[in-house]
Amino acid sequence: MSADSYSKGLERCDANHLPLTPLGFLDRAALVQPHRLAVIHGSHTQTWKQTRERCYRLASALVSRGIRVGDTVSVLAPNTPAMLEAHFGVPLSGAVLTAINHRLDAEGIAFILRHGECKLLLVDREYAAVAGAALAMLDNPPAVIDINDHLAPEGQAIGQTDYESLLAEGDPAFPGVWPEDEWQPIALNYTSGTTGDPKGVVASHRGTYLMSQLQITNWAMPRAPRYLWTLPMFHANGWCFTWGITAAAGTHVCLRRVSADNVLDAIDQHQVDHLCAAPIVMAMLADTRSRKLERPVRVLTAGSPPPLAVLESVLAMGFDVEHVFGITEVSGTPVSCVWQDGWSELPGDVQGKLRVCQGARAAMFEGLMVGDAQTLAPVPQDGKTTGKLMLRGNTVMMGYFKNEAATRKALADGWFRTGDVAVMHDNGYIQITDRSKDVIISGGENISSVEVEDVVHAHPAVLHAAVVAQPDEKWGEVPCVFIELRQGVAAPSEEEIIAFCRQRLAHFKCPRRVIFNELPKTATGKIQKFRLRQEAGSREAITRLAAPA
Repeated sequence: MSADSYSKGLERCDANHLPLTPLGFLDRAALVQPHRLAVIHGSHTQTWKQTRERCYRLASALVSRGIRVGDTVSVLAPNTPAMLEAHFGVPLSGAVLTAINHRLDAEGIAFILRHGECKLLLVDREYAAVAGAALAMLDNPPAVIDINDHLAPEGQAIGQTDYESLLAEGDPAFPGVWPEDEWQPIALNYTSGTTGDPKGVVASHRGTYLMSQLQITNWAMPRAPRYLWTLPMFHANGWCFTWGITAAAGTHVCLRRVSADNVLDAIDQHQVDHLCAAPIVMAMLADTRSRKLERPVRVLTAGSPPPLAVLESVLAMGFDVEHVFGITEVSGTPVSCVWQDGWSELPGDVQGKLRVCQGARAAMFEGLMVGDAQTLAPVPQDGKTTGKLMLRGNTVMMGYFKNEAATRKALADGWFRTGDVAVMHDNGYIQITDRSKDVIISGGENISSVEVEDVVHAHPAVLHAAVVAQPDEKWGEVPCVFIELRQGVAAPSEEEIIAFCRQRLAHFKCPRRVIFNELPKTATGKIQKFRLRQEAGSREAITRLAAPA
């Protein structure tokens, strides 16, 4: 038999090749577990049958209001049932979902609405004021729907109607607008900008379908998991767990505000067995180490590795912690520090060094390399030689929205450049040692040093400013700004600079420490940030100083 024999009569057809999409997970969950709790939100609960009906009502109502295939529908809300339902209802209308970071200031929200060409905005009433300010900045503001979550504080109504009334307009028998091609966009997620405005990452139906499956298989989730939403759903669609937990017909336990008591109470009350947590959430939990869990709870943590003392505390409480790496451009966390057989018998200090590694690629992700970004030559597996972390796989983004040049640069030669600097250890696990674009990760949020520097430079007394990360026990990292003052001007205080920034930036982006001195520069006038990192005591500086020559 020749190879040609396999090219005849074996073509793709509607019976054997359909577009991959995570939207079908909803239908199956409602079919096989119609009466199982799909959502718990305070005193409110709803089954999978009810959740499916609400999502299809949302899709139907959006179409009736003129939403068409390829339109953008945005949501500004915390982890609530409405935010979860939007992950199905919006794409089932044929639209593209943008889940907006509710920590942003009005200017940041306005940029996303304008750049993403938003046609309709769903707004939780807690964020009505900032949303209203953002809308006032737009020449063509979108239609607005108020979300009156029962756990939200009071807020003004700024929409044409409210979310429940919108759903009442919809038809639960609506068939949905399904993608004709799996390469169609399902979500538009905005990163924190590193050189100015944030980039819009376009995720496909195919990529999110595969990442949803990757998450529940790489984590080896059991049947019917109970998942607590400590991870914001606006973070790469909750790393695709919005769809993944649905695929497992599990239960989404919503959490409007994250605190140690809220997390632990939800675990006890709702038999939670899985959650994702930024290092800051881990630190919160470590402060309540006297509270022991009644049953083990599995945790994925990403971002800056949690301090070893924090990690040891939460492990002692009964949390089973796994360190992972992800980025918006790959729709989730395809790299994880899988704990190998025998590692639990190693000395504690050795285990600690292993746990801070980002690890290895998931089985459902195709490629990972640390090497030269131009030649693609890999670094040796010596744990010392640094290179750029590059990824390739079927969950990588379609590209950056309306930014072809950035897309070509990021995806050149078949590899996605993450912008992170890493080493490869002798066991094949990777560890990130630096961030080539000076992004600060604070409480799981990316902060652009360039954005903060631009604001500080606007102060009339500032000649030069440079922002670097400094370690923080609570947030992992916070911005530290070094300032060189203009001659002949009154020197501002640290408090004045911080207040100046708080008037112009989202508060989590503002520097926590201000140092006044002449900034070190190269012969060409470039500020030597590595010396500033050493003075600030950032992880990057510590890693560099501790590394063998």
